[in-house]
Amino acid sequence: MEHGHHGGMWVPQDPPTMGRLFLPHLEAWSVLAVLSVVGIVVYLAAVVRLRRSGVAWPWWRTVAWIAGSASLFAVTGTWFNGYSMVIFSVHMAQHMVLSLITPLLLLLAAPVTLALRTLPRGRGVLGTPRALLLGGLHSRFAQFVAHPLFSVPLFIASLYGVYFTPLFDALMTNPAGHQFMLAHFVVTGLLFFGPIVAQDPWPRTLSHPGRMIELFLPVPFHAFFGVAIMMSGSLVVDSFAEPPAGWGVDPLSDQGVAGGIVWAFGELPTVLVLAVVFFSWVGSDQRRARSLDRAADRDGDAELVAYNARLKALADRR
Repeated sequence: MEHGHHGGMWVPQDPPTMGRLFLPHLEAWSVLAVLSVVGIVVYLAAVVRLRRSGVAWPWWRTVAWIAGSASLFAVTGTWFNGYSMVIFSVHMAQHMVLSLITPLLLLLAAPVTLALRTLPRGRGVLGTPRALLLGGLHSRFAQFVAHPLFSVPLFIASLYGVYFTPLFDALMTNPAGHQFMLAHFVVTGLLFFGPIVAQDPWPRTLSHPGRMIELFLPVPFHAFFGVAIMMSGSLVVDSFAEPPAGWGVDPLSDQGVAGGIVWAFGELPTVLVLAVVFFSWVGSDQRRARSLDRAADRDGDAELVAYNARLKALADRR
C-alpha cells in the first residue's frame, strides 16, 4: 500500500475501506498500540501467577482486559490511525473508542486489584512496586484528579476545549502532540469512569446514587457537542479541510458524519455503565441483607429481642 506523510505521520494514499482500516502496520505506530500489547502480556502473566497460588480470578475480567486492549490497538496500531489524520469522521470514531470504550473495558478488568493481589508484599526492593501503587492511590494528587469536580469538567473539556479552540490543529501538526492527544482521551476516560465503574480500589468512592448522577452529568454536553458539529455550516477544525483529491470526501459532509458519531456513541457506554452500577447496587443490597441475616442467626435475633423488650418496658411504665 502506498503512503505519504501528513504532519509527520504516515498516511495511506488509497481511500479507506473496511478491509484497509484495520490492517496492522507499525510505520504509524502509536505508543498506545505498544502499551496495549505489553498490557495483555503483563495481565495474563499476573492471572496465571494468581491461579498458581490457588486464588481464582473471574474469566470475564480477563476477557474485558483483552477486549479493552484490542480496542486500543484497533484504533492506534492499524491504518485506522493513519486515516484518522486526514478524515474527521475516522478521527472522531477513534476519539470515541479511546475515551468511552477502551477505559470502560479496562476498568471492568480490575487491573489495580489484580496488581495488589499479585505484586509481592514486603519491605525490601521486591515490595516497592506494591507500596508505590498503594501510596499513589492514597496520594493527595490522586485524590485531586479523581475528584468529580476535576474529572467531570476535564471529560467535557476534552470535547469542547480540544475541537472548538486552536488546540486541536496545533496538536495534529505535531507527531508528539498527536500521541499526547490520544493518550489524553484514554486518561480522561479512565478518570471519569473509574469511580463510577468502581471495580477497583480508587482514590475516591461514590455512593450508588452518586455514581448514577456522575454518569449522567456529561450526557447532555456530549449530545449537544455532537449536534453542534453536525449542524455547523463551516469547518470546525482546519486539519481535515483538504482530504486527498481522489477520495471523493467532502469535508463538510464528513464533519456531519463525525458529529453523528459523537451523538450516537454517547448512548452506548451510558447504558453499559448503568447496567454495571445497577447490578452492583442490587448485589451490595443483597450482601447487606445476607450479612444481617447471618448476624441474626449467630445471636438468635438478639437485636429484635432487645427491641421488643424495650417496647414492653415502655408499655409497663405507662
